[in-house]
Amino acid sequence: MSEKRQIAADEDYELVSLCKRGEVDAFEALVKRHQKRMLNIAYRMVGNYEDACEIVQDAFVSAYRNIRSFKGKAKFSTWLYTIVINLSKNRLKQLKAQFCHKQFSIDDPILTNDGQIDVEPTSSEPSALERLEKSDIQQKVQGCINALDAEFKEVIILRDMQGFTYDEISDMLKIPEGTVKSRLFRAREALKDCLKKVMGDL
Repeated sequence: MSEKRQIAADEDYELVSLCKRGEVDAFEALVKRHQKRMLNIAYRMVGNYEDACEIVQDAFVSAYRNIRSFKGKAKFSTWLYTIVINLSKNRLKQLKAQFCHKQFSIDDPILTNDGQIDVEPTSSEPSALERLEKSDIQQKVQGCINALDAEFKEVIILRDMQGFTYDEISDMLKIPEGTVKSRLFRAREALKDCLKKVMGDL
């Protein structure tokens, strides 16, 4: 009985039912409804826009192929976001193996053909520096998020950045609500410590 109540409360129920009957337009409506949030979750998890787009595309393909097996025990959106989280975790594992490339720094000297350092003329616009500083801060924040262990990273993204309830996160990650809360506390503390360190370097 509680399961029927949960299905009735799912705003995607009608569209999902149509999808199960092979209505492609219904699935397109689900894509439009959820793609922005899914992209945001994936981007926050992996920190790269192109990778995030691929993850979301793969998630929708997977959802479309498996929609008939969706039982409705949780909301459709919870099921969908769980797919995104799992694909993001898999992509992170792949990226860690590849992340041995050189890193770019804005402090690296720029050399011209004759070996001289190319110094840009002084600009009358201070906004360029401000934009650079803002971008640098955003990179540092994302760097601190990326440095978190996966179990802490996912809860802070889902709760503090995406605004999911503890109950929804518990369903998505298949962990008790108490575990969500304790991981979130530890994630916030770790993020705070990291930001203190990196912001001191500005």
